[in-house]
Amino acid sequence: MGISRNILLWGSKNTWLLNHVPNYSFVRRALKRFMPGENLSDAVEATKMLNQKGIPTVFTRLGENITQMSEAEEVKCHYLDMFEKIKDEKIQTEVSLKLTQIGLDLSFDKSLEFFNEIAAAANSINNFVWIDMEGSSYTNVTLDFYRRTKKINANTGVCLQSYLRRTENDLGNLLNIKPNVRLVKGAYSEPSEIAFTNKQDVDKNYLKIAKILLTQIKENDITAVFGTHDLKIIGEIERLAAEINVPHDKLEFHMLYGIKPNEQIRLVNEGYKLKVLISYGKAWYPWYMRRLAERPANVGFVLKNLIMQ
Repeated sequence: MGISRNILLWGSKNTWLLNHVPNYSFVRRALKRFMPGENLSDAVEATKMLNQKGIPTVFTRLGENITQMSEAEEVKCHYLDMFEKIKDEKIQTEVSLKLTQIGLDLSFDKSLEFFNEIAAAANSINNFVWIDMEGSSYTNVTLDFYRRTKKINANTGVCLQSYLRRTENDLGNLLNIKPNVRLVKGAYSEPSEIAFTNKQDVDKNYLKIAKILLTQIKENDITAVFGTHDLKIIGEIERLAAEINVPHDKLEFHMLYGIKPNEQIRLVNEGYKLKVLISYGKAWYPWYMRRLAERPANVGFVLKNLIMQ
């Protein structure tokens, strides 16, 4: 996928960089492009401003691969408190989380218990919880997890990644449970036998799966969300939706906070559903590097902040 992308993905897992890069003031300034702050209160305030423009959001507390169940318990409690905050503040937002943040590496059953508590709390205020997909080593267990929780929690969805060669089959195997799916390209470093390494192939697969999802929206009324900032792909999804006769209000896009705000407004003004993903938390470094790797041109923004330091 390119040398710069590979370097950024390598950097997302480098311990020395993890311990040093977040301390640089210019990196923290550049980070503001992608997240409003490290605290939930920052995400709430950003959501209030976006809600005024008719744009709901999706909250993600950053962090993954916790090593103790006590940490997972704390994360669970944080999300339970979050739904109380959402209710009190009367904001329009959903939640998206990684399963390794609630103990998947330590105990499948316990993490399922925690997740079901979170989903039930969401349901009590008519809210929704997305399961983020992680690296390919977690794909099987994440899909199994989703199948189990979907039986009792209709207000849940799962993320699928178009850069994985297996994803079309994974989607096919989920259709019998009427899944809620968010389709993204994927932002982890994977070997070529597992993932497409050419951007054109990733994009081609994205649109192939998108067409399947659009057909399912039309025929089976499933919820499908398209997470992308690629204007060509967005345009092609709009064209395919019109061809299949999927109405605008059945078509939903997710975009990251601060990325292509004019396109976000356009989609809303044209009657499409749009939600902005807002991440927060102190464990932002790996996430931030993967965001840069998704579009290495964003590195220019970081360098600009370095020059202006």
